[in-house]
Amino acid sequence: MEAIVIVTFVVGYLAIALEHPIKINKTATAILTGVLCWTIYALYSAESIEHIGEQLHEHLGEISGILFFLMGAMTIVELVDAYQGFRFITDRIKTKNPRTLLWVVCSVTFFLSAILDNLTTTIVMVSLIRKLVPNKNMRLTFVGMIVIAANAGGAWSPIGDVTTTMLWIGGQISSVNIIKTLLLPSIVCLIVPLVYLQFTLKGKLGQPHAEGGEKAHGHGSHNGPIKGSKAMLFLGIGGLISVPVFKTVTHLPPYLGMLLALGVLWVVSELINPDMDEAEKKPYTAAGALTRIDVPSVLFFLGILLAVSALQSMEILGHFASWLDTTLKDNRIIITLIGILSAIVDNVPLVAASMGMYSMETYPTDHMIWEYLAYCAGTGGSILIIGSAAGVAAMGMEKIDFIWYLKKISWLAALGYFAGAIVYLIIYPYLAVH
Repeated sequence: MEAIVIVTFVVGYLAIALEHPIKINKTATAILTGVLCWTIYALYSAESIEHIGEQLHEHLGEISGILFFLMGAMTIVELVDAYQGFRFITDRIKTKNPRTLLWVVCSVTFFLSAILDNLTTTIVMVSLIRKLVPNKNMRLTFVGMIVIAANAGGAWSPIGDVTTTMLWIGGQISSVNIIKTLLLPSIVCLIVPLVYLQFTLKGKLGQPHAEGGEKAHGHGSHNGPIKGSKAMLFLGIGGLISVPVFKTVTHLPPYLGMLLALGVLWVVSELINPDMDEAEKKPYTAAGALTRIDVPSVLFFLGILLAVSALQSMEILGHFASWLDTTLKDNRIIITLIGILSAIVDNVPLVAASMGMYSMETYPTDHMIWEYLAYCAGTGGSILIIGSAAGVAAMGMEKIDFIWYLKKISWLAALGYFAGAIVYLIIYPYLAVH
């Protein structure tokens, strides 16, 4: 049974990677793979169907939390965009030099990711880049670097990446120590690809379309600022930043904080233009924004996470982790490989399996294993476009081809990943708590 599920997962994965040659949408493949993995598990497992149902409900609870978070963030960004709120930022970026702009965009992404999280930051920054870089080929390179910057920025912050957050909540790492030990490796992880592109990036940013593409929403007739654009920008960014604060104060899941922020913005958007009739007002409301979010990329997430959760429920990932432990023995090599593996399989179950594999009694809080795991699982996902939440969101928003990313960005991400890993292993003895 395990072999059938693994084959199903691998075939599904290859179909996603070869989406363009085989002309089957990756969302359809992902959903089919996820459902088939669970179906095979239910039909051929010795476990009772009640137990499998409970496992599915448990995983679905976690998955739906991620999906609602993603939908909330996308809707907020679309709503701010409808009010041309991002023009307040884009109008202040005057540079026409692609290299300079790349450094600015990646630096902002890196630090914003640590405050928000890598997924939300990617959605915000890709929306900005659409205004700043009309040239499609150049924009894809920028988006690839945004994924690397968002994952590098999320790794060193307790709230920046879901895996670092898991380790923080589980007590494996402390907030001040993780910032102190991973900030430099994460910066190196981003700077190495940036330095390479500084010398090799060719092409122009392109000419912006009239109103930066707002006409696509049916409201490109406004030449001046739209009423409430600044208010919506600051409310939107404030709402996104409030999500980790909400989580810290209430200990409730982050998606509730995101839905709270969306609810506030929704109410404000209804009140800003009271004189407009319903049809005229719709593009400027959350109801209008919801019709513009990329639902296929949300469903793609659902399919991928369902497939991975089936592997986790069958303990395939746990067995693999144990096999690594007995075969390789050196924890540094194992965790470096886990990081690379997180580019193929979602890093959340990998980290969850690792947390179960290593005992807190043997490896106490802030042990090298946990810090290095936070770095590797956080940044290794950049090596493939579907290896991280940030990558999947970018893939859905910009329709990035898996093979294009593999050729153009993957090796840059791998270069940064290994450079940061080497820096961590060099500086760790000097920063060690234990």
